[in-house]
Amino acid sequence: MVNQADFVALNLCLLTVSDTRTLDDDKSGDYLAQACAEAGHRLFERDIAPDDRYRLRAIVSRWIADPAVDGVLVTGGTGFTGRDSTPEALLPLLDKQMPGFGELFRQISFEEIGTSSLQSRAFAGLANQTFVFCLPGSTSACRTAWEKIIRAQLDARTRPCNLATLRPRLKE
Repeated sequence: MVNQADFVALNLCLLTVSDTRTLDDDKSGDYLAQACAEAGHRLFERDIAPDDRYRLRAIVSRWIADPAVDGVLVTGGTGFTGRDSTPEALLPLLDKQMPGFGELFRQISFEEIGTSSLQSRAFAGLANQTFVFCLPGSTSACRTAWEKIIRAQLDARTRPCNLATLRPRLKE
């Protein structure tokens, strides 16, 4: 449910984890960047990095250390292949995990792709008062996560509660 409260634009960073994609062919990153803009948020910074846990950790660490960044969206590296290392790279950065995000994402995905949803290690949490969402690399998975979960939770008008209005209270 959305009411008429004021919208609060957030500064979001976007990281695509891929050994092969570039800005010219990063469809999932393009989708998320456009979706953020259409929702009224600001794309603070965007990057693409290979599946290297220390490089991923360095990029996201820099973003979560910046008080101007409200959230980080990461796409890719959440599967089971040998190179998929996003959870191993970024879970150690989280101060608090948001288990409901991964659970809900897999539940919604199950309705769309059946038992293949088990292969997703999508997760979210809070790191240094910054929301971090880690999504699969497919554009359809990013669309599912954004449209059915993240967009509403980053909108201060969503009721009964949302993540956007928690921002001032995260330092308590």
